[in-house]
Amino acid sequence: MWSIVLLPGMDGTGALLEDFAHALRKDFRPIVVSYPPNVPLGYPELEELARSRLPTREPFVLLGESFSGPVAVEIAATRPMGLRGLVIVSSFAKSPYAVPTWLRAPFALAPLSWAPMGVACAILLGTFSTPRLQAQLATALSSVSSVVWRRRLRSVMDADARARMAEIDVPILYIRGSRDRVVPKSAASVVHSAARNVRVAELDGPHLVLQSKPSDAAILVGEFGRQLGLRSGEKL
Repeated sequence: MWSIVLLPGMDGTGALLEDFAHALRKDFRPIVVSYPPNVPLGYPELEELARSRLPTREPFVLLGESFSGPVAVEIAATRPMGLRGLVIVSSFAKSPYAVPTWLRAPFALAPLSWAPMGVACAILLGTFSTPRLQAQLATALSSVSSVVWRRRLRSVMDADARARMAEIDVPILYIRGSRDRVVPKSAASVVHSAARNVRVAELDGPHLVLQSKPSDAAILVGEFGRQLGLRSGEKL
């Protein structure tokens, strides 16, 4: 069975990917990567951490959700042995937030406690919010320190992996939620124009589309794997 390496969104815990990982088990062996909640690491350090979790004896697909899209792109651009495909979910090749350079430092230092959970749920989940998803989101967000949130926010504002996307030689599946209030639809167009062999798929969902539509997203990724030639028991 092929593996699929799942790189988490901005919370970095990996906990929000549990339902999606479970839905993938029919086709893949999920490997959920988590980032340290109290150590402020940038994209290069997170890339190194993620790279240490890549399979070495079997083919795999790499998936980067939201914040982790640029990490997945950087890894895929180096063409690691066994990589068969790349999935980018609710993410970007270039930062979708046009924050002027002079404003980035104070913006990233702004307190993160101002936004109540109701606001976070409205932005990230919208009408797809449920008590269970709200509880999971609250637990994930509260487990990450403020200094880590700020470091990750600065990384997002500085992100530009467009040149690296041109070096990726495996097929790419870009999945977005049609009601995403965080990453605009134009981000998919940037990915499509920056890389070769990109398919864009849209699900009726919010930014956290893997959490609100885990089964539907898993079906898309499973179909993508079969198009890549997914074969049970294949070894490198």
